[in-house]
Amino acid sequence: MKTIFSGIQPSGTLTIGNYLGAIKQFVELQHDHQCYFCIVDHHAITVPQDPKQLKEHIRSLAALYIASGIDPDKATLFVQSDVSAHTELGWMLQSMTYMGELERMTQFKDKSEGRSAVSSALFTYPALMAADILLYQANIVPVGDDQTQHLEITRDVAERFNNRFGKTFTMPDIKIPQVGARIMSLQEPTKKMSKSDENVRGFISMLDTPKQMEKKIKSAVTDSDGVVAFDQENKPGVSNLLSLYSACTKKTIDEAVAHFANKRYGDFKAEIAETVVQTLTPIQARYEELINSTELDDILVNGNKKAAEVANDTLTKAKKKMGLGK
Repeated sequence: MKTIFSGIQPSGTLTIGNYLGAIKQFVELQHDHQCYFCIVDHHAITVPQDPKQLKEHIRSLAALYIASGIDPDKATLFVQSDVSAHTELGWMLQSMTYMGELERMTQFKDKSEGRSAVSSALFTYPALMAADILLYQANIVPVGDDQTQHLEITRDVAERFNNRFGKTFTMPDIKIPQVGARIMSLQEPTKKMSKSDENVRGFISMLDTPKQMEKKIKSAVTDSDGVVAFDQENKPGVSNLLSLYSACTKKTIDEAVAHFANKRYGDFKAEIAETVVQTLTPIQARYEELINSTELDDILVNGNKKAAEVANDTLTKAKKKMGLGK
């Protein structure tokens, strides 16, 4: 049985892109793997956060994990800041991470562009991300394709540590889903769908009402061709909607194209909207049961304890290898 680790920042309500690109595959993977799913709240504070809102986002994200199908009896769900080994190993791995590697990170460049004050944590957080993964000896890390750079740094740091101090960390492999890994903005289909998009019509929140979902999809950017075809370069809007439909229904892109052959864009969008509503409505119902329940509290307390046991074991070994401690 292989071990899987992944984490999502509690920086706002998840989009359907987060669900299809990450959480949906988590649900599938938990049956045959040892899974650790983390709410990475330390990563969220690399940019300013309102404390009260951050607390709410952490709880909401936990509820969405469970509502989406994560089973706490099969997978460990926990909050990063409740397991102190993450920040301790993160600091240790900063000493193994080079400035040049961090300077090449496109996400740092994107998030810092145009800002006069940028926190040092935003620059160094790939070392913390490496610690997140390596603490659990993860074999596989399922991520969107925009995170592959960070996984490459994680592998480099793990190899560097193992070569210098002896075998300590497992080398993680990257897993990217074939469909749904990168759902794009409904308004700017050449840009990834993001919960931080200033244009709320560009993303579908997992907690949007059915009417909101329908309205956003019907106003999605397409083109003037009137032909449903998959061509990401020339028809990015239509292609994005096809990817969305494919990921929700598990149909291939070719099957989706055939299904919508000769249909007008209005009918095409209407059916996709219906499919998205059918996908998210059951999740929302379970979310409402969980969000203010003691059940969710119990799940997180147990998950934090299970994660800490594994993480502290790895941390102790790494500290001993580096010569730290008494």
